[in-house]
Amino acid sequence: SLKNKYPQGDFIAGNIPPLPYPDNTFDCVVSFQVIEHIYDDHTFLKEIARVLKPNGLALISTPNRPLSLSRNPWHEREYTADELTAIAKKYFGEVTMKGITGTEKVLHYHERNRQSVNQLMKWDVFDLKHKLPASVLRVPYEILNRFNRNKLKAAADDLVASIKHEDYLLTDNASSALDLFLVVRK
Repeated sequence: SLKNKYPQGDFIAGNIPPLPYPDNTFDCVVSFQVIEHIYDDHTFLKEIARVLKPNGLALISTPNRPLSLSRNPWHEREYTADELTAIAKKYFGEVTMKGITGTEKVLHYHERNRQSVNQLMKWDVFDLKHKLPASVLRVPYEILNRFNRNKLKAAADDLVASIKHEDYLLTDNASSALDLFLVVRK
């Protein structure tokens, strides 16, 4: 567990929002790939602003909806760069939207993944992925997602194994990025 690996750390489990901290507690808040899972995204952002010290910084990443491969039933919603920027401006004095893209290897893997997902989605002739409730889609999504990733790994193991964190790059062009990277300051 993380607690065993980092005994000096303070780990708190819970449902958010609200955040279980007093006002003006942190210099920086990092929230990677979380906001899309939060039902009340406005309260989540308001809570981040509340717990930040004056001039505090928050870094928030989330999938870029136009580049998502399919509906993820675990996500409450996904955003475009403009949508998330507009929401963030309600709670933060300074808002900068960037994106996370990748090197040619990452983009090649993403394209293979897109093609593979499209092959699976062609069987959804009734567009059930958009018509059924998320709770019904979670089990088939997990099975098909695992199948797809294992298939990609087996077909392109050298590619998958060669991708490192250095292959993910920050870009100013958020609208065409794989993920959104929101930088906000209180």
